[in-house]
Amino acid sequence: MNYIAGTGRLSFRFPALFTENGLLISHLRFLHENRYKSQSWLERNTFAVELLLKYIERQLSSFSSATDLLRAFVEALQFGTIQDGQDNSGLFWSPRRSEDVNVLLRHITDYCDYLDTIHGTDLPKLNPLRKANYAEERLQWCAYYRRHSRSFLNHLAKPSRQQFSVVRKIRGPERRLVDIEAVYRFPEDRIEDLLLHGFVSASGEPDYGSQLIVMLMHFGGLRLSECFHIYTDDISIEPQSGAGIVSVFHPSDGKSPDERFSNRREYLTHKYRLNPRNEYSRNHGLYAGWKGPLLTNRNLSFDVMFYPASKAVEFTLLLQKYLATRPTSESPFLFVNSKGHPESKKNFNQKHNRAIRRIGLEPSKSLGTTPHAHRHSYGYRLSKNDFSQLEIQKAMHHKSPDSCLVYLKPTHEDVRVKMRGLLNET
Repeated sequence: MNYIAGTGRLSFRFPALFTENGLLISHLRFLHENRYKSQSWLERNTFAVELLLKYIERQLSSFSSATDLLRAFVEALQFGTIQDGQDNSGLFWSPRRSEDVNVLLRHITDYCDYLDTIHGTDLPKLNPLRKANYAEERLQWCAYYRRHSRSFLNHLAKPSRQQFSVVRKIRGPERRLVDIEAVYRFPEDRIEDLLLHGFVSASGEPDYGSQLIVMLMHFGGLRLSECFHIYTDDISIEPQSGAGIVSVFHPSDGKSPDERFSNRREYLTHKYRLNPRNEYSRNHGLYAGWKGPLLTNRNLSFDVMFYPASKAVEFTLLLQKYLATRPTSESPFLFVNSKGHPESKKNFNQKHNRAIRRIGLEPSKSLGTTPHAHRHSYGYRLSKNDFSQLEIQKAMHHKSPDSCLVYLKPTHEDVRVKMRGLLNET
């Protein structure tokens, strides 16, 4: 739904919730307050509030207090609503993972905090659990109870002794501490086979565009979504070595390639009638996510660091072949499909799956044969070649140096090999 906060203000498109009494306008205003968050965050928050509304609607006759209802809501998320093949609520929810439950509760907490700023913190005048007329009033009750019990917060900062028994009544499920054995990475001994023999068109011609995307992920460490924000103008060639220099800009605030426009959002809107690709809904063909990588240039971009460095030259040679055969396109994006429209994540994922099967492998996260496994291979390769934690952080554009620790950890097999070596020495 298009939302305009006031006369003369810009229009924004948000997911909307409709109840028996019409549009839930407070939630639409809440999304507008958080309009700079990612599209996935906006959609997930809407989904969380929608679940709560559905549960309240189905359970009004069953509970006389917000305490009991909210406790039951958490249980319904965690364990599902089906028991012995029956579901009296009619929701038919399956059990959710603990991590998912906690994410949903955090989203509801954020919205409840917003309701406090709008309606104040006093007890709501109407108890919606006995006589509910408006979804807003029901949610105000949830906000009121959440505020006093902190039940949705799940990070309980120094509760008093009097609060403690109340606080523990409703909590998200406990998170299990799991030491992941290893990130799943694409097998290094098959990457050349994938590039040379996996990506071919129906007529047998090489698919240069897909090969370039894999090179950016496997030898440049990019996330798949970041590849789809690159413009043709974002690539330059180092004159002496011939190495390709690839810059990845913030999709909306990054510097425009046309000096007449202040940023990329304005450039896309006025010149191409497009939005930044991270601002489309997730089911839109143009959607490409943005994980908020560390930007290292004043123009709000970062440069791809190819490793081994020789791959930057190979990238240039492959790029020349791609541009010579690339379909004519009216968009600024480097990667386009056979019709000249911006390439989509869905289409590339299908190409990648076919390429994996073409070389005799199966697409599977656990086998390291999904697109994101190429980024994992890049991080692990840096670790095995003695790059430090901070160097890996910079190369992979993580905001936190701890984000790359998973690539520095020895795998179980690494430990076993070392143990065998020590045993042989004795």
